[in-house]
Amino acid sequence: MSITQIEITKEIPKTHQRLADKCPECASQNLVHDYDTGETICGDCGLVLYQQMLDKGPEWRAFTQEEKASRSRVGSPTSYSIHDKGLSTAISQVDRDASGRKLPLATRLQMWRLRKWQIRSRVHSSRDRNLAQAMSELDRLSGKVSISSPIKEKAALIYRKALDKGLVRGRSISAIAAASLYAACRKSGSPRTLREIAEASLVDKKDVARCYRLLLHELNFHMPVSDPLTYVSKIAEKNGVSGKTQGAAIAILRDARQKRFSAGKDPMGMAAAALYIACLQHNEKITQKDIAEAAGVTEVTVRNRYKALKKQLCIEVPAQRAHF
Repeated sequence: MSITQIEITKEIPKTHQRLADKCPECASQNLVHDYDTGETICGDCGLVLYQQMLDKGPEWRAFTQEEKASRSRVGSPTSYSIHDKGLSTAISQVDRDASGRKLPLATRLQMWRLRKWQIRSRVHSSRDRNLAQAMSELDRLSGKVSISSPIKEKAALIYRKALDKGLVRGRSISAIAAASLYAACRKSGSPRTLREIAEASLVDKKDVARCYRLLLHELNFHMPVSDPLTYVSKIAEKNGVSGKTQGAAIAILRDARQKRFSAGKDPMGMAAAALYIACLQHNEKITQKDIAEAAGVTEVTVRNRYKALKKQLCIEVPAQRAHF
């Protein structure tokens, strides 16, 4: 660092050094922060703006991921899928101290009373009780239909919006929770149908569909159109179809979408028919009944979509496998 740079650095007050967003020499905003030396340097002219930087990292060092996790003192991140967003504390039911010794009877009774009032204090209003029941139902549904954590977080956020707008009043909490989960799956492009979520829930499919339409109308959601491509792997995994055949089915669906043939058709039925055609072309012995059961549609739907795809896309299928 040159003498000129030191003099210019000293002329800048410390309060302005922290807030500087451009170089006072050349007015450039290309500032380089060197965290090893604690300096902020202009990337164009090389002027050192200040030489002291606040280190926001921990005061300890860790050389492995396990050591870093053990030394970290932060709590779990906030989560929408917990009724209090994970901000409250919980008293464990382990009646032992830090050394592993069993607590005395008087201390155990005191911890029992504290635990009881801690649970009561976490759920003290009707809104908290509603959220606690809804988040428990969302957690059960997510585990039953194998939903990932990010999608569950989106579903919890949708439910909270519905609760803030008063849409849950007078309606089933389980139905709104199932509808929120289905809306989150649609927004994320996850291949989950309304029938699957309704079967996993304790509510009738018509009630879930009614609540889903209510969420769309009241919360102004714009759902993307279901893509048949997302359902191919799901149907193929249930029947043990090879990856090469799945790629051929995806190519058929892309061709159908390019020619605007798939518009207005059930995406699950289109995916099942395309996969059946690909199985015929690659000599994989999969019947229409197996594919229809895996897709949750009827054999008639698979047969009709098969004939329409074959005619519209001019697909050639081996004659010995083309009969019904």
